[in-house]
This record gives sequence, structure tokens and C-alpha cells, in this order.
Amino acid sequence: MKKLLIAILTLALAQTTFAQQAGRFRMGMDIGPAIPQGGGIGALLNLEPKVNLNNKMNIGIRFGVAGIAKDVTYYDFTQDYEGEVSANVSVAGTFDYYFNNGKSNVAPFIGVGYGYYALSNLDVKNGDFDNPDDIGNLDADFKWAPMVRAGVELGKFRMGAEYNFVPKSDLQNTSGQVIGEAGNQYFGFTLGFYVGGGKWRNNSNF
Repeated sequence: MKKLLIAILTLALAQTTFAQQAGRFRMGMDIGPAIPQGGGIGALLNLEPKVNLNNKMNIGIRFGVAGIAKDVTYYDFTQDYEGEVSANVSVAGTFDYYFNNGKSNVAPFIGVGYGYYALSNLDVKNGDFDNPDDIGNLDADFKWAPMVRAGVELGKFRMGAEYNFVPKSDLQNTSGQVIGEAGNQYFGFTLGFYVGGGKWRNNSNF
């Protein structure tokens, strides 16, 4: 048992030393609520491997999933309708800039990203239509879109806010006519952590 504890401690120290070296990789995970453009609530999960360019900048690839109820607008009706919850999957390249002088574990940041969003099918929930052809469905679609975010890292923990500018999708009836649109943009408020990458308090290592 004693030998096992020594082995675990040695491995942990080796990992810590590895993580403090400049230019190494880090892996982050964020979760939180997702708020679609038209209101409501959903959830998101982001996984993001990154590499440190220097002690203030890094780049990465964000793999994200956001489950939201999309806001649906019909061109021939004055009110909006809510679609069922659907999952958007995205892969985006990211860049973050940190405001830290190496003397504190607190590191505010701003970031941008650009990526590919896979939008799932959507069925509209409403029984007020006399003609089923007028209800419409949203087929699976793909969009390129930017993302902006800001937040703060506290040691190895991270919290922030992001906005994903995903373009709207056309809503078509069974005849193939465009009868409305569905919003895909959403806010995200995230809490998470990362491993690797180094310590903020040491200015010589990221």
C-alpha cells in the first residue's frame, strides 16, 4: 500500500511539472445553461484541447453540444412558436487572450472562435394549424458561424459567458415552400476547469 501511494504521488508530481512547462497542451471542460435567441433555457457542454502560444495567448479546438428549444417565426402569422429541444453540435477553432501579470491566480480573458455547427431536425410543437402542411419541419442543416466569449480563470477553474452567432434556418412545409425561420443563436454561461497548461502565478510558465 505504501509503495502504491509513493507511486501515485510521484506520478502526480511528474504531471504537475509537465503542466507548468511553456508551450504544453491543456484540456478544458465547460458546462452550463444555454439561452436561445428567443428566450427559454437549455444546456451546453464544451470540451476544448488547447496549446499555449505564450503566457497570455492560446489557441484550441472547441467541441460543443448545445440542447435548446429554438424560437420559430412564421411569415404568415404574427406570433412565434416554440420548437422541441434539439441538439446543435459544433467544432470551432478558438483564440483566447489573458490579462495576467504572473503575480495572481486570477486571469480574466477574452476570446473569439469560428466553426462549423451541425443543426439537428426540428418538429414544431403547436396544434393551432388547420392544415398539417402549414406546420413545417426544419431539416438537419450545417452553418459556419463566429463565437465571442469572455470570463475569468481562477487557478485551474474557469467561468465565462459566450455568444454563438449561428445564422437562422429556413422552415419549410411538406411542399418544400419556405414558410418561416428558426433562430439558432444562443448565449452560454459556463463553469468548468482545465488540466495542464501551467500556473498563472508563475510568470515564467503559462
